[in-house]
Amino acid sequence: MNELELISYNESCCSIDTKRRSHHSPEVKKNFTSRLNRIEGQIRGIKGLIDNDIYCDDIIIQIASIQSALNSVSMILLKGHLNNCISERVQEGDQKVIDELLNTIKRLMK
Repeated sequence: MNELELISYNESCCSIDTKRRSHHSPEVKKNFTSRLNRIEGQIRGIKGLIDNDIYCDDIIIQIASIQSALNSVSMILLKGHLNNCISERVQEGDQKVIDELLNTIKRLMK
């Protein structure tokens, strides 16, 4: 499943009960897990670079790579959230969800 297919998955990601939950297909979960496992490996790699006194600039470049990978995961999740959860709740008349979304975006931008 490529990134665009992930972004357009057509499942409701928020339940309507009192607990907010995501509902991602097994394929989407597998993709997220794979991406996060790679990120986890990159972080372990940075620890090794530091332990081996690797040049700071090289470590910073690796950190930037990890940040980019995390941003990619966040963007996929945000796109799905907008396409499903947010649009459903707005159609149901829940305008508070807009403030929730703005707070989420604000946190992503920090």
